[in-house]
Amino acid sequence: MNFQSNLSKDVQISLYKSILLPRMIEEKMLILLRQGKISKWFAGIGQEAIAAGIAKVLDKEEYILPMHRNLGVFTNRDIPLYRLFAQWQGKAKGFTQGRDRSFHFGTTDFNIVGMISHLGPQLGVACGIALAEKLDQTGRCTAVFTGEGGTSEGDFHEALNLASVWQLPVIFCIENNGYGLSTPTNEQYNCDNLIDRAIGYGMDAHYIDGNNIIEVYNKLTDITKSVRQDQKPVLIEFKTFRRRGHEEASGTKYVPKELMNYWEERDPITNYETYLKDENIISADQIASIRKENKQLIDDHLKQAFNEPDVKAFKDKELAEVYQDHQPTRINHPRENINRELRFIDAIKEGLHQTMKSDKDLIIMGQDIAEYGGVFKITEGFVEAFGRERVRNTPICESVIISTAMGLSIQGKRSVVELQFGDFVSSGFNPIVNYLAKTHYRWGQNADVVLRMPCGAGVGAGPFHSQTNEAWFTKVPGLKVVYPAFPNDAKGLLISAINDPNPVMYFEHKALYRSIRGNVDDQYYEIPIGKAKHIREGRDISIITYGAGVHWAIEYADDEPDVDFDILDLRSLQPLDLEAIRESVERTGKVIVLQEDTPYGGVGAEVASYIAEHCFEYLDAPVRRVNSMATPVPFASALEDQYLPVDRLNETIDQLIKY
Repeated sequence: MNFQSNLSKDVQISLYKSILLPRMIEEKMLILLRQGKISKWFAGIGQEAIAAGIAKVLDKEEYILPMHRNLGVFTNRDIPLYRLFAQWQGKAKGFTQGRDRSFHFGTTDFNIVGMISHLGPQLGVACGIALAEKLDQTGRCTAVFTGEGGTSEGDFHEALNLASVWQLPVIFCIENNGYGLSTPTNEQYNCDNLIDRAIGYGMDAHYIDGNNIIEVYNKLTDITKSVRQDQKPVLIEFKTFRRRGHEEASGTKYVPKELMNYWEERDPITNYETYLKDENIISADQIASIRKENKQLIDDHLKQAFNEPDVKAFKDKELAEVYQDHQPTRINHPRENINRELRFIDAIKEGLHQTMKSDKDLIIMGQDIAEYGGVFKITEGFVEAFGRERVRNTPICESVIISTAMGLSIQGKRSVVELQFGDFVSSGFNPIVNYLAKTHYRWGQNADVVLRMPCGAGVGAGPFHSQTNEAWFTKVPGLKVVYPAFPNDAKGLLISAINDPNPVMYFEHKALYRSIRGNVDDQYYEIPIGKAKHIREGRDISIITYGAGVHWAIEYADDEPDVDFDILDLRSLQPLDLEAIRESVERTGKVIVLQEDTPYGGVGAEVASYIAEHCFEYLDAPVRRVNSMATPVPFASALEDQYLPVDRLNETIDQLIKY
């Protein structure tokens, strides 16, 4: 290795210390793992120069998004070691308080955002952080890590493409360490070098010897200055090797011995240490002193972590911290009897527009939402009002845009993402359920994101533009789900969703957009999430429903004046207003739970289950569920009419009356 450098002795010694401490910690962790004092370890032995180099070059205010083998990022950001040790032991003073392990955490105190096991989303999160830096004109950059295996994920392509299109100051760092678990690089990609891909994204790329701390430091110093100055992304491939198993239990039997020997000879610490001694930059006594100091530091902090008691389980605490606590502060109850009628779609537009005016940092993102105004024209005119920096057309890349929204939230900026159709959310499912939903519970970081979900059948749009898929999300702790049926609720609930620091899935039924009108207050108001709306009080039959189902229920009740219906619009599906459900059951004793969704595993099933478990003594008949058919949504009108539950509602009511 060529370590020749014009760096001062102090800097070169500092670089030595930066790679030695994480190595010594890892060696201690492997001992503790064998002793059963930690549960798992992902060794980065042999890769220290990359993480340390990034951390030494970036400013402390600049975010780094590392992976399992980047301990040097954490140690060079001066995180107290006892907190890292407590994290790895599942102690309360760890960053996740025992709720997650290893490096699955972030800390805004040190501007580090750790990975999740699904790898890809952190690339998009880096884009969001960098977008916030660019909008605020801080001149900072963001660095994010992935492995050569992670480059096979779609999120890698989406993130690099987005960063290039939007010219975001992101340093994409690929640690090419030979194997993705046991899969070698020749089974992972079929190009000579991973940086060859950069030309397709129109970005600069660099190849760096990841085992040479001097080369890493020098090249990164120049690259980082360029990214800050030019405000554009760069792709870096660090060549290195993973000399231990993916995690310790995996072993390395699949690695040829001669390959392992080759990389052991290129150890970044041993070789650099030899160079420093040969050049009289450091003495053997100095090295011994540094090692002794490190050992004492590690032992002291381990003792502190070991002395901390095991984490205690408190049910109320765990449940309370799934969501960030939030009490609406802008509730200005819509005035009654106001004579100002809006369509459902116009109420959504007004709520979004007023919130954009109220919060100058709020950003909306989605396909075709800028000059075109979105496929439903809800954001038409927004570019003229708020500018293209805040009203952002996106490539077709649902996954990375949702992850980008998470990055914006880490930087304190709220965002609304319009899914062109709610059906397309499947392309962004992973970051929703595994990142947005779990981040607050894991390490206290809110995900201030609203996903607008145009949904629903009845408009002849077929299987891919008509689903009402709220049940995909109501079972995921950490998400909130709202589904308004009236214009005034659509506006107030959207404003409330945006002001809520938790991730909110906001369902808006396409068939209601231009068919439903209602009085809407022109003031800026919130309707609390989690409160149902009592539409009509009755004594014969309760119809508990939401979305388009509310209008089907009202229409039927209007046509049957001899039956006294109690109609409850849930409005909020997560959390549910269980008290309002119970009160409706008490009034009538007979209940229909109506939903547009298919039968199994839906919100209606949960409501029926709650009633059977908690309101059984009030029932005079079995709870009846009315749903759409268990098929995809068909296109032809006759098939779609049969699919929807309207006719079955009529039949079920007749049966329940006669029960």
